[in-house]
Amino acid sequence: MNQRQERAIERGRLFNELLSTFFWDFIALFLPHLAGEVDRESIAFVEPEVSSRDIVSDREETDFIARVQFRDRPTCFLIRTEHRASDRTGLARRMFHDVVELDRQYAIPIYPIVVFLDQSDRTSETNGYRVTFPDRQVLEFSFVSICLPRLNWQEFRDRHNPVAAALMAKMQMTLEERPRVKAECLRMLTSLDLNLDRAHLISGLIDTYLPLNVIEEQVFESEIDRMQLTAQEGIMEIVTSWMEKGIEQGIAQGISQGIEQGIEQGIGLGIVVTVLRQLKHRFGPLSPNLEKQVRDLSLEQLEVLSEALLDFESHADLEKWLFQAGFRQGLEQLLIGQIKHRFGDLESPIDELIQQLPIDQLEQLGKAMFEFKNSENLMDWLTDDRKRDNSL
Repeated sequence: MNQRQERAIERGRLFNELLSTFFWDFIALFLPHLAGEVDRESIAFVEPEVSSRDIVSDREETDFIARVQFRDRPTCFLIRTEHRASDRTGLARRMFHDVVELDRQYAIPIYPIVVFLDQSDRTSETNGYRVTFPDRQVLEFSFVSICLPRLNWQEFRDRHNPVAAALMAKMQMTLEERPRVKAECLRMLTSLDLNLDRAHLISGLIDTYLPLNVIEEQVFESEIDRMQLTAQEGIMEIVTSWMEKGIEQGIAQGISQGIEQGIEQGIGLGIVVTVLRQLKHRFGPLSPNLEKQVRDLSLEQLEVLSEALLDFESHADLEKWLFQAGFRQGLEQLLIGQIKHRFGDLESPIDELIQQLPIDQLEQLGKAMFEFKNSENLMDWLTDDRKRDNSL
């Protein structure tokens, strides 16, 4: 089994877990005219035995079967999920054969549904199977076709339905709307009052179906702030889990490609997102200017801030810290520039030595610069604690 097939099996497992947990909600969302006829207490799930549920060749399909009382008579719902756009030639015929097999096994009515998670040019052609002759129609078989990428997410944003919260992430949206849609999925999830396990199931599907890049992640952060979601209980845990998953994937991808810079960027993104969430959780929304200053910090500065913020009591403490960090960074750059101008590029790691100095010694270095006659005097001052102390 190759990696793509393993991913397809995992996607199928997640989707079937969604159906087994929220089957009635699925029917209520997509087939509301039938939901009232389904006895919710009668719902039972059947392990599929039809061969097409296996992932074979280029087909990535999984089947889900629910046996229910529908209008006081036993009925089966067969829900097939196509996880990847592909040539769907033969899908309708396979569906027909599998419905016939279920009919043979259970001898009860079968209601067939196909859910398309990705769009194919052939999707609209796939809604039934017919056998006709010039003098008669021998067979006409049809099924419900639900193509998520052709459904407008905005029509589902106020449905108050856990299945909608998960599947909006696969519906039609523009590239610009991706962060907003993910935020809307999270907003709906917070309104559903689900237990922890069910909330994690929905949030896992949202993140699987709608991963964001670095730029989109920043827009998403702004959206959930605007919706005032960050202060709600449990939201930080969900969003942080999305972030950690993204960082792990980014690092794994970076390792496989041999890109150390990509790994460092992934770690930096994780720290800045975590720091911003902690600040917002403690002090409420940040001004755009403050948030930009935090995002512009170096990895080393972010690590220092992540410890310092534990002692902050208000926005004012953050503003003071950022001012000092900006002052220090500017002073470091000024001194390094002056050193290179006077003495050229030195063999020793001057940048690292300067960055290790406390702020008061940085200021003293600025004064001592006029006394250094050569680079040896500079290095003696930087590496000799006593000389630095005597200059204070």
